[in-house]
Amino acid sequence: MGGIVVFGAGGRAGRAVTGEARGRGYEVTAVVRDPGRHPDLRANGVAVVRGDVTDPGSVGAVVGGHVAAVHAVSPFSGPEQGFDSLDPEFFVKAADALLGGLAASGVRRLVAVGLFANLLGADGRPVMDDPAVFPPEIRPFALAHTAGLRRLREAADGPVDWLMLTPGGGLEQAAARTGRYRLGGERVPDGAAVLSYADLAVAVLDEIETPTRHRTRVSVCGPSGE
Repeated sequence: MGGIVVFGAGGRAGRAVTGEARGRGYEVTAVVRDPGRHPDLRANGVAVVRGDVTDPGSVGAVVGGHVAAVHAVSPFSGPEQGFDSLDPEFFVKAADALLGGLAASGVRRLVAVGLFANLLGADGRPVMDDPAVFPPEIRPFALAHTAGLRRLREAADGPVDWLMLTPGGGLEQAAARTGRYRLGGERVPDGAAVLSYADLAVAVLDEIETPTRHRTRVSVCGPSGE
């Protein structure tokens, strides 16, 4: 069956993806900044390694032999960090390192977790451009994330078949796994239902096992607006 490498496995999305992948029988390599902070990830046969998603050498050292990679990394290692420490090029560097490292290692599928802020609202503008709904103080993070998406799009014809799944509404950590979700497009989906992290992980693994979207970004939300 092969293995899946999860960059950012210590975060909420990364943990959910790791659990879903193990539940489907995949071997998982969990890449984190500090393995010592995540001893629980080693349960259930997960290999936990130190890595840096922005470093091509680090990416290349861990992705070989896997069937796919997942990018669920945040540039912040904890809530104590503020936006003053944000590298505006973080997601661009990550895109370059992942595309290069995966291509060199023969890994052809990359699924990244996107950011709601750069989906398009009803007026056709990115959500982050409306200060009435998006806090201006978070805009630097949204701009950095958007720059990373732009870099992926610039590599549309490259050897890595990438997809960015962007939650189209709220994400709920405690919500149960239903196995159901709805994929959309570039806009905030109408009647977007809250999505559990577990069901986000279902969507990620489904798009690894049976890809339906290629070299693009789509929204993902709960199956209905109820």
